[in-house]
Amino acid sequence: MTVAIIEDEAPAAERLRDLLHAIDPTIGIGAVLPTVRESVAWLERETPDLLLVDIHLADGSSFEIFRRREVRIPVIFTTAYDEYAIEAFRVNSIDYLLKPIRRDDLQRALEKFRSLRTVDVSGLQALLRGLPPPGPAPRKHFLIQIGQKLQQLSCDDIAYCYAMEKNTFCMTRQKQALPLDRSLDRLQEELAPEQFFRINRKMIVNMHAIVAMHAWSRSRIRLELAPAEPKGIEALVSVDRTAAFRAWLDQ
Repeated sequence: MTVAIIEDEAPAAERLRDLLHAIDPTIGIGAVLPTVRESVAWLERETPDLLLVDIHLADGSSFEIFRRREVRIPVIFTTAYDEYAIEAFRVNSIDYLLKPIRRDDLQRALEKFRSLRTVDVSGLQALLRGLPPPGPAPRKHFLIQIGQKLQQLSCDDIAYCYAMEKNTFCMTRQKQALPLDRSLDRLQEELAPEQFFRINRKMIVNMHAIVAMHAWSRSRIRLELAPAEPKGIEALVSVDRTAAFRAWLDQ
C-alpha cells in the first residue's frame, strides 16, 4: 500500500510517517506534500492508494486540492474539525483523525480503509461545497515590539508562554523573556495543539521544552523545563488537565 501525506508541519508529517511504519513496515510513503500547489501537481502524475490530508496547509485549505481536480482516492483527514463535517466524512466513508494523532486511532482508520476495499468518494465534491470555511491555521511567527525595536519570533523558538502580573510573556529557547500583546487564552487558540499544551491557568508549554517530569501531589505532574521557568511561575500540570496532558504526550 502506498500513502501520500499532505501536511505542511514537518514534525506532524514525520510523526505520521513513523506511525505508519510502526503499524505496518510495508506501507510505502509516496510523497510528503506541504502545499495545495504541490499536492495538485503530484496527484496529476501519481495515484497512491490512500491520502492522509491535513485541512490547513501553508498556502491555504486542502479542500482547494479537491476543487482543482477530481480525486478518486480514499482520504483520511487529520484535523480538529466541527461535528457537522465529521459526520459528513463518515457518511461518505471518509475517516478523520483528531489531532494530536494517536497510534491506536491511525491503526483503526487504516483497518477501516482495508476492510472497505473500495471506497465511494463520489460525494466528496458535494460535501466540500457545503462545508463552512476552515478556521485559521496555527501561527508560525509573532511580531514582537520592545521599545522601538521590532522582532520576528518563530513559534518553534518558544519554549513556553506564561502570565505574570496581568502581562503575558514567552520564554525563548535562547532564554529571552519577551512580552506578547495577547492573552494566554488567545495564544492557546493560535499555537499548534500538537506542539503546545496549556498546563495550567498561567502557562503554555512547548513539548520540546520538557526535559523531565515528576509525579506530584494530588495526581499532578511537575515539569522540568529548559530554560527553567522564572521565579513565581510553577510548571505544574493542574489536576483537571493531567489526563489530557498524558494523552497529549502519548501521541
